[in-house]
Amino acid sequence: MTPRRIATLAALALALTTTAPSAAAAGPYRAPRTADGQPDLQGLWTSLSATNLERAPNTPLTFATRAQETAFEAAAAAASARVEAAGLGQGVSEWHQAYPMARLDGKLRTSWIVSPADGRLPWRPEALARYRVLMAAAVNGAAANPEDRPPTDRCLLGSFASNTPPMINPAVAAGKQIVQTKTEVAILSEMNHDLRIVRLAPPRGSLSKQKGRVARDPLGDSRHPARHPPADVRLWMGDSIGHWEGETLVVETANFHPQEAFRGPVYMISPDARVTERFTRTGPHEIRYAFEVDDPATFTQVWKGEMPLHPDKGPIYEFACHEGNYSMPLMLQVARAAEKGR
Repeated sequence: MTPRRIATLAALALALTTTAPSAAAAGPYRAPRTADGQPDLQGLWTSLSATNLERAPNTPLTFATRAQETAFEAAAAAASARVEAAGLGQGVSEWHQAYPMARLDGKLRTSWIVSPADGRLPWRPEALARYRVLMAAAVNGAAANPEDRPPTDRCLLGSFASNTPPMINPAVAAGKQIVQTKTEVAILSEMNHDLRIVRLAPPRGSLSKQKGRVARDPLGDSRHPARHPPADVRLWMGDSIGHWEGETLVVETANFHPQEAFRGPVYMISPDARVTERFTRTGPHEIRYAFEVDDPATFTQVWKGEMPLHPDKGPIYEFACHEGNYSMPLMLQVARAAEKGR
């Protein structure tokens, strides 16, 4: 090889190393922006997955090999199929099909909970006892009046805590639609058509003191104070206030309605719990949804979890909570029949 050719190749190599973009130089994913400049979370998303909030004792959060993941997923699918077939002999139905376990960072996740490390809810003993009593009452179906049934049976809220913070994946109807404006983010759940309105607080540093009071949103919209209402104002799905931290929408929710404390068969929280959620678009096909629950009345420590939301083809279908409005009368009739048989 001639000296001239060697010099040419060396110059070309230097140019490639100094101008070719690398994965490190590219940096983290940056979501597209709305007309207001916010990271765009809008669209149809789904949380459908076979992964649950908690995981079985002595089960790791992730596995080291693909073979371990495959074996665990197959065992979980078989266990789910046995439950679905109980008493019917038909297996998983067409509308309640089997789904794979969720993956985050390329790893199969065996639970949403990441803290505590064992993937279990850190119950206070007295709170767990109350939860089990409520769960038994819900399963047994006894009720003197409709008001004795849980809010999900009365179609006041979607089941499985599907849209009340923290949002947990239901077995069906897991579609969600996110819509943003400059001052609000709306999250519509297919389950029961629950609609959460997240009020966006003014950007940090934009508030000023006026006569000893915190100023309102500089946009002049009095509906957006940067604080929660008084504690005696209790709302279904709580009161949610959000703000942007770079690429992440951070939502703090407080003032939960007392009747939504029981979220069987998943968990329970007190009306005074505080839930913090983080929505981060980590790529064109994923929103990383992370959450933490601070509820000293129910749990011994703050617990945390995370799950992926993926694009959904849609549409969001009409949700017939009580088809033909027969369910509640039938529940009460069964309760009366059970009373006569005692």
